[in-house]
Amino acid sequence: MEYFSNRRTIRNYKPEKVSDSLIDSIIESAAKAPTCGNMQLYSVVVTKDDAGKKALAPLHFNQPMIEGCSHVLTICADYNRFARWCEVSHTDPGCDNILSFINAMTDAVIFAQQIVTIAEMNGLGTCYLGTVSYNAAQIAEALRLPEMVIPVACVTVGYPDDKGEETERLGLDAIRFDGTYPELTDDDIRDLYREKEAYEPNKKYVEENGKDNLAQVFAEVRYPRAMNEEFSASFIEFLKKQRFL
Repeated sequence: MEYFSNRRTIRNYKPEKVSDSLIDSIIESAAKAPTCGNMQLYSVVVTKDDAGKKALAPLHFNQPMIEGCSHVLTICADYNRFARWCEVSHTDPGCDNILSFINAMTDAVIFAQQIVTIAEMNGLGTCYLGTVSYNAAQIAEALRLPEMVIPVACVTVGYPDDKGEETERLGLDAIRFDGTYPELTDDDIRDLYREKEAYEPNKKYVEENGKDNLAQVFAEVRYPRAMNEEFSASFIEFLKKQRFL
């Protein structure tokens, strides 16, 4: 339990490369993760060469972890392999729909987290990049993903060059409920976020962005409505192109 209580995201890596054999071992072990109907509706594209990482960097808004890590793992919701298996077996896969995408996405996210946990337990550092859905179509083009394959998670992997930054989390009262979801008053909500708002780095974000509170930083600076709607529209078009809609 100590590992889970103390884990940190690592964004800075040593120049030393992780061996392909260790990466393969991690992926193979991670494939024991739970999966919908044991269909394993995921795949992972491993990028380790400098040219490949350089090509991916702008698609992840040039976050330095991309080029600084040893390996970039792009985990995909993948119904292509299963659908083709059904077709060569003379049956209709019936997976060109949103439910199938959700099932594959769930498989892929569980698989991704298993990769992260196993990698960190082997002394590696990892960082999820929260930018995959913003440029999913362009990432798919760069990685030559076929129909019915959607990138849903990206993880950088390497040997840690620091201990990572400590981050705050909401308390148990904010995420665990008994029986049913309670009706939360405005004061309840304020109480649940009080420690997060009081966290010094978050107070600094508020000041630097000239906002009144942390919620405004999230809603008006980091994830504004216009941006959410723009990238939502492009993602929906990509789902249509990949035959899930």
